[in-house]
Amino acid sequence: MSRIGRAPIPVPAGVEIKLTDGVLTVKGPKGTLSQEIYPGMELDIAANEINVKRPSEEKKFKSLHGLTRSLVDNMIVGVTNGFTKELEINGVGYRVAKEGKKLVMNLGYSHQVIMEEIDGISIEVPAPNRITISGIDKQLVGQFAADVRKKRPPEPYKGKGIKYAGEHIRRKEGKTGAK
Repeated sequence: MSRIGRAPIPVPAGVEIKLTDGVLTVKGPKGTLSQEIYPGMELDIAANEINVKRPSEEKKFKSLHGLTRSLVDNMIVGVTNGFTKELEINGVGYRVAKEGKKLVMNLGYSHQVIMEEIDGISIEVPAPNRITISGIDKQLVGQFAADVRKKRPPEPYKGKGIKYAGEHIRRKEGKTGAK
């Protein structure tokens, strides 16, 4: 049995959970999230915890057991605490600014890279070389952070580019001079 899928999901006070027609809706202090649950997966919703059960020992349901539990847990954590991703920008002349709902980045190209803030996330720029992306949907926050990082991924020689906070970039030595 799945070790992740077996673990009960605690439901904090102030979170409402509804399961109607295979769609799970979680409402909390930060907002509301909905997720379609795979047909056949069973959710036992009690007052202060949720247990995910699978109908049989088929391979398909075994693989969906832990996934379903993780998705439901991420929804509950999202509506109570939210998720954040921090990005760091390294490089001479590389900087970022927020203008209204737009993220304007100078990344060494001949033009500025502009990204529009999407619904469900908020972008903060506490310093010219830091970006904080936050929201209640873990998938949406992670995907937007990956899209921002993709504009100038870190290179292995000098480490210039956009990286996640705490990410370690493996460095290469580079060419040596003629002797």
